[in-house]
Amino acid sequence: MSPRIQQLAAVLLAAVVVVAAAQDEPAAAKNYQTQWDTVMSILNYDPDDYTPAADPSPTAARPLRSTADLAKYVDPLPQMARIQGYGINQFGFPVPTNLTIGMYNKTWQFHRDMPPTPVFVYGQSLQTATFPGPTIVARYNVPLYVTWENHLPDAHILPWDPKIDVAIPKNGGVPTVVHLHGAAQAPDSDGHALAWFTRDFAENGSTWTQKTYTYPNVQPAAGNIWYHDHALGLTRASLLAGLLAAYIVEWPELEMPFNLPSGEFDLHLVIADRQFNADGTIYMNSTGAVPSVHPQWQPEYFGEVITVNGKAWPFQAVQRRRYRLRILNASNARYLNIRFSNGLPFTVIASDATYLSRPVTVSNLLLSPAEIFDVIVDFSLVVNPNATDIELLNSAPYPFPTGTPTNDSLDGKVMAFNVSAKWQLGDDMPMPEPVNSTTAPEIGVPFAKVTALPPTMKTRYIVLYENMTSNDPNTAKTMNLYINGLRLEDPPTETPISGTTELWHVINLTPDNHPLHLHLAEFQAVQMLQLVDPDIFKTCMLQHNDTVACNLSQHAVGALQPVPEEEKTWKNVVKIPPAYVTSVVVAFRLVHNNMPYPFDATAAPGYVYHCHILDHEDNAMIRPLTLLR
Repeated sequence: MSPRIQQLAAVLLAAVVVVAAAQDEPAAAKNYQTQWDTVMSILNYDPDDYTPAADPSPTAARPLRSTADLAKYVDPLPQMARIQGYGINQFGFPVPTNLTIGMYNKTWQFHRDMPPTPVFVYGQSLQTATFPGPTIVARYNVPLYVTWENHLPDAHILPWDPKIDVAIPKNGGVPTVVHLHGAAQAPDSDGHALAWFTRDFAENGSTWTQKTYTYPNVQPAAGNIWYHDHALGLTRASLLAGLLAAYIVEWPELEMPFNLPSGEFDLHLVIADRQFNADGTIYMNSTGAVPSVHPQWQPEYFGEVITVNGKAWPFQAVQRRRYRLRILNASNARYLNIRFSNGLPFTVIASDATYLSRPVTVSNLLLSPAEIFDVIVDFSLVVNPNATDIELLNSAPYPFPTGTPTNDSLDGKVMAFNVSAKWQLGDDMPMPEPVNSTTAPEIGVPFAKVTALPPTMKTRYIVLYENMTSNDPNTAKTMNLYINGLRLEDPPTETPISGTTELWHVINLTPDNHPLHLHLAEFQAVQMLQLVDPDIFKTCMLQHNDTVACNLSQHAVGALQPVPEEEKTWKNVVKIPPAYVTSVVVAFRLVHNNMPYPFDATAAPGYVYHCHILDHEDNAMIRPLTLLR
């Protein structure tokens, strides 16, 4: 008898016992719910969270929910639970610790007026699992050991495509593996796409080796990274289902002098778009763009409902003071161009996992999928002295940059901030604020600049392709996307020496902007050069896949696009605009101390790099990255 059948049998047996007790004893009847809750707790099973496993490839179309009638700014912004990722010894110093975090199937309330939605979520138990999952708070240079457990059902709750390169267990189950995005860890703890495993480790992929991952936490602060599923061919479905969460690496010795807002004034904003069916389930297409090739896969997923921390268009009450906002775009494919409705500025202090060399003040922020900006917002600058609401808005077309404009009433809105009334004579005396609560601190790190590392040792050319059904732009459909014309299973061609830096010229021959993500390495853009006559160059490259034969030097002579000041630091995602050559310096060493990795980065199974539009990554814009000694 399988563990799932045993669990269901235990539930039925418990129900029989409780009903019998209610019949024999009046007092037991009064205590029926308490007994039932106790039994379910023992079984680690919440009856309100039960969701039957869905067909992995549902064929019956469900009616979409009209979201125009969903009231906005009625749900408060939740803050996910924080889990301490280190211990404290008898002398008060942080020491390594162990955590166990599972993946669970339960329901989540995305909006006050919507039915509960089946989701896949992370948590330390079924009852505490959330969308997004709990935020792990680790300490710099203090290792954390996490045992990841798969408690997911026999089938996925969303459709997936069996014709792309995808993990398919022989005996059912949902394959998962966790990648700590933006962190530096050994290959066997990186969450390789083929290191997947099913419930109770019943089956695993070809590169799976261990149940417990080791995270050294040696990457530099600001330490804003995140963890998410990374199983081959399933990232688009599993992240859409909810397998994503934030991770912080604190470095008190570096950060305390910055006097950053903390506690209730330090907020995570995990933004993700979704579409829902009328029954509350998450909508995902069940028919592919080219069904004869890929019956379910489509090149991008977009939803008109913008969720923040698992709530659709929430609100957050704020005081007139500085707040720290750690903003993560966790959407599958949607770019976000965010601004405040009243023009309130963002002071950017960090991008992805690293502080800038100095703060940069901007009126809007463009976030690609998987990109993070760490900002200070001073709500004391709001002019209206009365209690007032300001909106966080989004204007990025989809696909970015030349797709459909946002709807001002739907995906053009993100959330609202309810700013308290300004204190005036005669009002109740407000609580005193901390010193410098409305003053931007002097923040910055010297290692943010590309000149902090030795000169690059090797130059590579990375070319992004989109494989279409025809050359007719009006009828052509996307079949797949490639890097250098190769797939994940093709032999590695990017084999840097561990401890070195390289210069990569990334050439985008597709119409989309692509968020390039490298596992392990940190990198930053230094130049964006427009291609002249890009169609001629693209035609040649599709035939020869050779930048020399296609005279790249004669085409890469267009306008220079400046790298935004808020992105001039070491990142784990860099935006690659279409018809441009984006030059990035890639560091295969620790950038903050210019030291090699404290683990063997050359070990099997190696790493990968890919586009972080999840639909592109799954088919098949992902390549191996193998470091050498």
